[in-house]
Amino acid sequence: MRFRKEIVYPAFRKSGHTTWWLLKIILPVSLIVRLLDYWGILVFMAGFLDPVFVYLGLPGSTAIVFISSIFLPLYAPLAIITSMSITLRELTILALMCQISHNLPVESAIQARTGTPFWTVTALRISMSIVVGLILNLILPQDMGSPTFVQTDLTEITSLGGLLLVWLKSSLQVTLLIAVIVFSLNLLYNLLNAYRLIPRLSKGIEPLLKFFGLPASTGFLWLIGYIVGLAYGGALMMDQMKEGKVNRTGANLLNYHLAMSHSILEDNLLFVALGVSLWWILGVRLLAAWIVVWGKRVIETEVN
Repeated sequence: MRFRKEIVYPAFRKSGHTTWWLLKIILPVSLIVRLLDYWGILVFMAGFLDPVFVYLGLPGSTAIVFISSIFLPLYAPLAIITSMSITLRELTILALMCQISHNLPVESAIQARTGTPFWTVTALRISMSIVVGLILNLILPQDMGSPTFVQTDLTEITSLGGLLLVWLKSSLQVTLLIAVIVFSLNLLYNLLNAYRLIPRLSKGIEPLLKFFGLPASTGFLWLIGYIVGLAYGGALMMDQMKEGKVNRTGANLLNYHLAMSHSILEDNLLFVALGVSLWWILGVRLLAAWIVVWGKRVIETEVN
């Protein structure tokens, strides 16, 4: 009875509010992007990026992948990638750019709620993804082989009715997924909190946090961000800030770190399945996170 009353029921109540808040952001954004794609506006926008992509070692056609990634989770650009003829080198560059800059309307809105301005983190992620692309184009071997995926044809949507039907089906799947993940996270947090395991976990990764320039108080949220990402981990961060367990300075530094590197299980496995080297995508993101946080700390120290 105590388990249900003190752990399960509070997780249900908190998950309901959090899930509704996330869906109010995610579902309208996904519908808008689908409409933009249907009307050809995304293709038009991608045309302006063609000259830039030459310096990234990418064909101009991949601009649509990056544009889609900015607005949507990684599943959308992945669907486009598998319909293209690109080399493994190009895929590696594109994978890093998409991993750093994806689902920004949702994830930047969540990070804004935890202390980092929406446009600050959005500009940071887009600019860093371009910088990473430029550097990778200089250092990656010219001949890395071909991706392991087989080209597939994207399902063509020929009417607004068809588009709305596809959006409705995907929205139901997303709603169920979000509800399950958010509840699981809250249940996990309540269990860890009830058995006083959070301090032990945080203590165990303190040396790693120190290396990345993060305060020890962010340990649990760092773990959540790396396991499930910003969209779900951000909800827990807001709760911990309200409870005074993480201050605004710590949350801001963690936001900068997670903006570069988060959800390393799901995000990385998606691209590893296409043939991208885990060490390239994981190593580059961790290095980018280290540079961004320590760079911010150095600048703040000099200003103060």
